[in-house]
Amino acid sequence: MNNHSVVGAKIKGIRETKNLSVEEIAERSGLTVEQINSIENDVNLPSLGPLIKIARALGVRLGTFMDDNDDLGPIVTRAKDREADSSISFSNGATDARKHMEYHPLAQQKAGRHMEPFVIDINPEDTPEFQLSAHEGEEFIYVMEGEIEIVYGKETYHLNEGDSIFYDSIVKHHVHGAPGKSAKILAVVYIPF
Repeated sequence: MNNHSVVGAKIKGIRETKNLSVEEIAERSGLTVEQINSIENDVNLPSLGPLIKIARALGVRLGTFMDDNDDLGPIVTRAKDREADSSISFSNGATDARKHMEYHPLAQQKAGRHMEPFVIDINPEDTPEFQLSAHEGEEFIYVMEGEIEIVYGKETYHLNEGDSIFYDSIVKHHVHGAPGKSAKILAVVYIPF
């Protein structure tokens, strides 16, 4: 996968194959027509929450947007391949669509998966702007390097290197670097299908 444009193209392709309009996907997902158009046209790739809602509206797994191919056996991702492999960049929902996170998928070839493991590089921001998202499932995050903040409901959790958190994704949440700090995290998102 060279960049996030593959994701937008796959969403559009699946939608068209199923003869669904952007308006129908917007209604099913609870997102706006503008949001879906911007995702399909690679103007802005949001955090995972909206992508999960689109996947559910289309009746596919989130992984369908990221898969390279389908392999039923175990998937080994070597560190050198992960770093050399391209990543998916997500903006943080701010109007200027700064790319504040780079996702390195760890199981793109695994068919039928319900977990999405990533190593995520988080770029520093002095004043992170973000939109909370909520979706079905669970998330596990382990901080490999740096410091992060997780807004979860009305609470904010500060995690340092070696810390981890496991939470239900249905509660509104957002993960970002601590102000001015960069980080590298391992994130595993479980999405019931």
